[in-house]
Amino acid sequence: MQIDQLYTLFQQYPSIQTDTRKLQKGDLYFALKGPNFNGNRFAGQALDAGAAYAVVDEQVDGVDPDKLIVTADVLTTLQQLAKYHRQRLGIPIIAITASNVKTTTKELEHEVLSTTYVTYTTKGNLNNQIGIPLTILAVKDDAELAVIEMGANHQHEIEAYCRYTLPTHGLITNCGKAHLEGFGGEEGVKKGKGELFKYLRNNVGIAFIMNDYVYLQEMSKGIERVITYGTSGAYITGVADQSTAMLSIKMKSGTGIDQIKTQLVGSYNLPNVLAAISIGKFFKVPEPSIITALEQYLPSNSRSQLVTAGTNQIILDAYNANPTSMKAAIENFASMEGHKKLLLLGGMMELGKESKAEHQALIELIGRFIWEAVVLVGGDFAGAIHPYIYFKDAASARHWLQLQRLENAVLLVKGSRSMKMETVVEDM
Repeated sequence: MQIDQLYTLFQQYPSIQTDTRKLQKGDLYFALKGPNFNGNRFAGQALDAGAAYAVVDEQVDGVDPDKLIVTADVLTTLQQLAKYHRQRLGIPIIAITASNVKTTTKELEHEVLSTTYVTYTTKGNLNNQIGIPLTILAVKDDAELAVIEMGANHQHEIEAYCRYTLPTHGLITNCGKAHLEGFGGEEGVKKGKGELFKYLRNNVGIAFIMNDYVYLQEMSKGIERVITYGTSGAYITGVADQSTAMLSIKMKSGTGIDQIKTQLVGSYNLPNVLAAISIGKFFKVPEPSIITALEQYLPSNSRSQLVTAGTNQIILDAYNANPTSMKAAIENFASMEGHKKLLLLGGMMELGKESKAEHQALIELIGRFIWEAVVLVGGDFAGAIHPYIYFKDAASARHWLQLQRLENAVLLVKGSRSMKMETVVEDM
C-alpha cells in the first residue's frame, strides 16, 4: 500500500496506537518491534480489540488478511506517514533539542504560544524515533503551530528526525556533557545537536540562540535569520534576580515587559524563559499574554519544582542529570539563602569512559561549599574518593533521610532518571 493510500485510511481512522493495552476501537495499530519485543505477535489481539487495521511487517496467521497492511518496515512506514501528514498541515513547526532542560523549554514555549494560537506539542518525553512521528500524527487540522521536542544520544539522530518533521524554526537551548558515550565526547554532542541548525541552514529556516553561549553563535553561522536572546548583546535581554529561590527576571531590552516572576527554581532556567519570550515576541503574542503564561506555569514531573514538606523545602529536579546540569543546580543551590542545606545526588548515566572523572569533578565542586550533609547515591559515585555519605540506591538513602527527622532544612534532590531520586523524599 502506498503512503497516500495509507493516509486516506488515517484520515478515516485518525488515532494510532502501538500498544495493545491502550488500544481503543477504531485505532490503527502499528506493530513496532525492537530487540526485546515484536508487535507483529499482537496484531491479532489488536484486531480482536477493535483496531480498524493492523500495520505489520511479518506474516500474521489466523486473522482477516483484509485487515492487515503489510509493509517492509513498520517504523519506517510510521515515519513516512508522519512526513506526509506534516507536509499536508503546512504550519510552522518549532523544533527543540538540547543537552539539558529541553522539555521545560518546550513546555514554556507551548504555554506562551497557546495563549494566541492553536498549538500542539510533544506530550511527556515522546521525543525519539517513535514518539516524534506519533506526536506529528496527533496534530489536528485546526493546528496553527507545533512545538516538537527532539531527544538524541548519538550522531545523525536529529538529522533523521528533521527529514519527516521538516522544522521551519529551531532552538538548541544548550550543548553540555550529556550522552557523552553515544555522541563520542563533548564536541560530538555539538555536532549531533547541530544537525538541527544544519537542516535550518539548508532549508531557509529561522534559529533562536542564547547569545551568551559563543558555541551557539558559531553553530548558527550561515543560517539566514537568527533571533538572539541572552543577558547582554542580544535582541531580547534579561537578567535573573539572584536573591530569590524562584526565578525572577528583570527584562532589559527587546520588550516592553519590566519583570517576570516565575514558579521555576533556579537561575539556570533563565535561558529557557528568555527563549519562550523570544519565540512569543517573534510570533506576535501580546506581551500581557506572555507574562501571564510564564508566571502561571507550574513545573511538574520532578523538573525544577519547589516542594514544601512540613518545615522543610525540597528543590526537586530529579528527572535527569548530567555534569552540566548538576553543576548549574549545585552552584545555584549554594547561592540561595538558607543555613541548613542538604545535597542528595544520584549518579549520572551515559557518560562512557568519562563517567568516573566527571563524578570526581562534581565531588570537587561540592567541596567548595559548606553543607549540612551530602548524600551520594549509586552510579560512579561508588568508586569516587570523597568524605560524604554514600548509598548504593535510592531506597537506602530514603531510609537514612527518614531517620534524620529534619526541621527547617532545604534539600536539593537531583540525579539521572534511572536513579529514581524523587523516591528519596516521598515520605518527608
